[in-house]
Amino acid sequence: MTMVTETPRRRRKTIAEDGPDPVDVHVGHRLRQRRTLLGMSQEKLAQAFGVSFQQVQKYERGANRISASRLHLLTQILDVPITYFFDGIAAPEADVDVAEDGSGDRMASRETLELVRAYYRIGSPAVRKRLVDLARALGREESYTHH
Repeated sequence: MTMVTETPRRRRKTIAEDGPDPVDVHVGHRLRQRRTLLGMSQEKLAQAFGVSFQQVQKYERGANRISASRLHLLTQILDVPITYFFDGIAAPEADVDVAEDGSGDRMASRETLELVRAYYRIGSPAVRKRLVDLARALGREESYTHH
């Protein structure tokens, strides 16, 4: 008599039970970062993308996955290469740990993105250089006062 053992079935991951996939969260975070850097509202992106602004919100949170064809369309709307959405992501075997609000990444904060946008609106290279020099000087001064 041979004994047949059943292989346990693997349960399909669901957002409701497991939360959003970390890769989808990362891609959504990059989407929000680029949209903000361009000064584009969720409504304006939604219109160009052919979805509701609520759908854009879900994409940005990673709650909804963006298909390959839709991601390709986003590269055209946002003028970025496809690799942009995956920059900074961990290797597949590593755990991808990206906070939903991007709190672990200063470069992705709204304040940083607004500063970069304002910087690039300055037409004069000389003025931009002086602004960078000022920011460096203030950063050095700040580090002295906290030690």
